[in-house]
Amino acid sequence: MCAASLVGIGADPFNAEEVSLIMKIIGVHTEHDGAVALVEDGRLTGYIEAQKDNRFRYAKLKVNTLEAALQQLEGEPDVLAVGGWFKRDGGYHGCEDSVISVRSLDDNEPPMQRFCTSHERAHIFCTYSLSPFEQGKPCYALIYDGDIGTFCSIDKNCKITRIATPVTQPGQRYSFLYELAHRAYSDECRGYSFGVAGKLMALASLRDNSELQPAEQELMRLLLDDFDSLKLRKSQFKHSPFWNAGHLDEQFRRFAYKFSAALFDRFYATAKVELKDHRPLLIAGGCGLNCDWNSKWRNSGLFEDVFVPPCTDDSGIAVGVAADAQRFFSGNAKLEWDVYAGEPFQHDTTVPEEFESYELDYDRVAQQLQQGAVIAWVQGQYEIGPRALGRRSLLASPFAREMADRLNRIKQRESYRPVAPVCLEEEVSKWFEWQGPSPYMLDFQMVRSPQLQAVTHDDGSARVQTVNAEQNRPLYELLRAFTKLTGAGVLCNTSLNFPGNGFINRMSDLVRFTIERDLDAMVVDNRVYEHRQRICAKTNLREQ
Repeated sequence: MCAASLVGIGADPFNAEEVSLIMKIIGVHTEHDGAVALVEDGRLTGYIEAQKDNRFRYAKLKVNTLEAALQQLEGEPDVLAVGGWFKRDGGYHGCEDSVISVRSLDDNEPPMQRFCTSHERAHIFCTYSLSPFEQGKPCYALIYDGDIGTFCSIDKNCKITRIATPVTQPGQRYSFLYELAHRAYSDECRGYSFGVAGKLMALASLRDNSELQPAEQELMRLLLDDFDSLKLRKSQFKHSPFWNAGHLDEQFRRFAYKFSAALFDRFYATAKVELKDHRPLLIAGGCGLNCDWNSKWRNSGLFEDVFVPPCTDDSGIAVGVAADAQRFFSGNAKLEWDVYAGEPFQHDTTVPEEFESYELDYDRVAQQLQQGAVIAWVQGQYEIGPRALGRRSLLASPFAREMADRLNRIKQRESYRPVAPVCLEEEVSKWFEWQGPSPYMLDFQMVRSPQLQAVTHDDGSARVQTVNAEQNRPLYELLRAFTKLTGAGVLCNTSLNFPGNGFINRMSDLVRFTIERDLDAMVVDNRVYEHRQRICAKTNLREQ
């Protein structure tokens, strides 16, 4: 260990020439979306999420996940960094230096240090540490999740100052509206259900700028102005036109769009008044997964640039607390990182004999996709954060609306859930209203072509991931092969997972998923596996 050199320098500016400290840090987030981040010498070298490997979505961190992380780290860590939740470990709220606490964990010389900071501050440093802006460049930060809705400034010394809180509990307000309309949720629901905020985002795609009806005006007022003070429960809204109306009710979907726009406008109005320096904006927290809002911030003209990390939700807390600890002890708040920093695929079983195996041929796989195949696509280490970015994906042709329906049936999820496209970076402007990279699938782009029916939302938008050769070579080559056949370097890309669970990450689960969901093939690194019954069925069909 190098902890003998660990001296907390707080918010002093980082000078690379003065810092020679090599540190090993384990960043830990124990609550929902639990994760462990390994940082060595300023690099994110490993990342393990509690929900990945077919575990329950939003899972808390368990001891075996932490043990798996320790096995990846050579030697003992210098610092155990814990992201706050309860008061004993930094608490939930607070972005100032005063929320940090440090103590020694053992009697060794030098001792391992336990670093704790707040949940809110860890969100900020996750985005700050992964952003492309150099340390010392002043930035704005917007932290909004289930509970927090705050703008901050970050100065050249990494000192954080709270500017304004336009709305508290933005994520819970979002979830509450979905619970209100859905009959499956009890009268005591208050917006705390996991996963439903994302479903409302998908539903809020029927754009409608008509005037609100009186009952809708009252509901909007309660959701925007009185949500905190009234401690609202679903049972208080039996008079509402949307109480148990059904989440697919068209009028409810139109209201959901208006509510989402109105909630964003609360943040925008504050930003327009308070954030006048045209700095870059860092977005942190689960609401950073709202692609519509991300696109609005980019198009607002208020900021020099906008950055949202792929792990903007609570899975990024482990990264953020590790980065804050590194800044505290060394002065360096930035991390070298790659989005594919997760665990490698586990070959825990041999593939059964009913599968035919052959070496990956991009042209052959592209031809299968052109003919309507759905393929499980597994490459290397999994991606950090909740989006499938071409390492644990289901891939399919993007042209027919029926393909989106089939993918939703395979994933056993609601029929209205959109399917995202993955596109060659050099072709993105041909198919979507967008220029340049969008590698983390965190923005909406309007679709230019009516051909891409499987990936087009009701409002004509899509959530694109762009790919270049350096970022993800295997997926890039497959897209190029598909382009040669179809003229379009675009595919459907959705996450490879059982319903309610994180990404599949071992062969036994992949084989079971492929058989149970009647996939056409699975690709693992440089091998393709086709089920022999599927091969026979396709052969018989061609012969007929």
